Amino acid sequence: MSSACGRFVLVFNGEIYNFRALREELEGLGHGFRGHSDTEVMLAAIVQWGLANALLRFNGMFALALWDRTERVLHLVRDRLGEKPLYYGWMGDVFLFASELKALRVHPNFRGEINRQAVALLMRYNCIPAPHCIYEKISKLLPATILTVQAGNSSSSKFIEYWSAGKVAERGVAHPLVETKEEAIEHLDALLRNSVQLRMLADVPVGAFLSGGVDSSTVVALMQAQSSRPVKTFSIGFSEASYSEAQYAKQVARALGTEHLELYIAPKDAIEAIPRLPRLYDEPFSDSSQIPTFLVSQFARGHVAVALTGDGGDELFGGYNRYFWGSSVWQHIGWIPSVIRRQAAYALTAVSSQSWDHWFALFKDVLPAKLIQRRPGDKLHKLSEVLGAESPEAMYRVLVSHWKHPERLVLGATEPSTALSDHRSKTPFPDFARWMMYMDLVSYLPDDILVKVDRASMGVGLEARVPFLDHRVVEFAWQVPLSMKIQPGESKWLLRQVLYKHVPKKLIERPKWGFGIPLDTWLRGSLRDWVENLISEERLRREGFLDSALVREKWQEHLSGKRNWQYHLWDVLMFQAWLEDNGVSVARSSEVCSTRFLHA
Repeated sequence: MSSACGRFVLVFNGEIYNFRALREELEGLGHGFRGHSDTEVMLAAIVQWGLANALLRFNGMFALALWDRTERVLHLVRDRLGEKPLYYGWMGDVFLFASELKALRVHPNFRGEINRQAVALLMRYNCIPAPHCIYEKISKLLPATILTVQAGNSSSSKFIEYWSAGKVAERGVAHPLVETKEEAIEHLDALLRNSVQLRMLADVPVGAFLSGGVDSSTVVALMQAQSSRPVKTFSIGFSEASYSEAQYAKQVARALGTEHLELYIAPKDAIEAIPRLPRLYDEPFSDSSQIPTFLVSQFARGHVAVALTGDGGDELFGGYNRYFWGSSVWQHIGWIPSVIRRQAAYALTAVSSQSWDHWFALFKDVLPAKLIQRRPGDKLHKLSEVLGAESPEAMYRVLVSHWKHPERLVLGATEPSTALSDHRSKTPFPDFARWMMYMDLVSYLPDDILVKVDRASMGVGLEARVPFLDHRVVEFAWQVPLSMKIQPGESKWLLRQVLYKHVPKKLIERPKWGFGIPLDTWLRGSLRDWVENLISEERLRREGFLDSALVREKWQEHLSGKRNWQYHLWDVLMFQAWLEDNGVSVARSSEVCSTRFLHA
């Protein structure tokens, strides 16, 4: 769309939720409008205030390209938290950009050379963190960033951070909220209520994902409180009871009075979904909860076109278990000589995860409630990895890593630096918990969680909206003292108080499970033939990307039950499936188009 003055041309993916308020303000300043879209409002805002100032007024999720006809300059911009994707890169004398790699691949200049360094990152983090990309010479724009390119000058690229999560966090910690607990609860309630209200505005049916946990239940509660009719809510369950939270979602839905729909999935549903994953995600992506996320998105799309989600609540309000016990664990183990810790780690892994599960099951009636966990054997094996860490930061990296030495697995790769491994520019925090929350906000959330939800939902034509990532909520959350987020025996304390206004506490109080699937048993069972085909020794050697001996060793240990390597194997399998779907030399497609720039 072109601006009314003709100077600017905008290509825009996403939603600006406050565009109606901006439109009223701009009309008061003399702007006229031909239609009713947020795109037209964005252009008028850019004309009125300039790009950087206009971006700070936008409340939404977006990736955009703005061409300035007067200055012959292209600006690429991504939203504050990284909800929407944006790829770019020079191929010869052509600058390519798009929301999907599919669009870039069809361009005649595109060269699909695989970036082995990015593959190493995938094996560690189960995603490829921005700015890295699976293809050489292509990058992902970082959140809250403007990339400016001058026509005819391939060396003119400039990056400007128009909003900073680091500065927001630093200011919030330095100037904490000066409110009573009751005032803070009301403050958060009002902010979230408005954020939810803005994201409910649509000219298509709107619903929500509901797992029955704190975050999604809070979003749904505030939706229902502002709706004159029952909100449509969606959840999925599994035949394996230890993985299914569907019963909790149903109880919450009943308490709130929503129109609740649920779908139980079996291994065959996962098998049918897996071939679609490489195309949906464009890049190799191996967070295994991508499967239920895709299935619940597909299910919801049969009833609504927009769904609100609870993503971001954990990172902002202290929900992950590692925030809870990370500092405590380090205080207990940090003083122990590393040689003793390594011996303890060996002792934990000498017993298979299945055996640990068996023993915990035998004694579950006498164990304290906090020790009753899903798959305790896996958690003890994870603890064994933590025991060898040399610092709290190293311990955190272990917790968020799969393959600990991916350069040994990926042939010819050197693992590049990321926000998680480069601590030179570390934002100072007074405690380890908030440092972890910040690292998750700028890495795990945009590179994993938001990628997972955006690609799965958009792949079926469903728009996912995330109320917790309203920048006002993010800025408030960083002012909230840690004591209002994490209390003894209770995570997300402040957020829970908002929720308990709407839902009985007894429906929510239970250990955090996460959006997991019984992948370990599926790999040994229903998916075994598929696995064997993708990681046969002959195939791995022929392709030449991964060390076949390492992969086969993990697979054999997993099959025997000696270790549960489901996540390590899934990283490999998703890369292999992506290779199979795309081919090492990427095929062209006539179904998508590319954007050619600088030849106009």
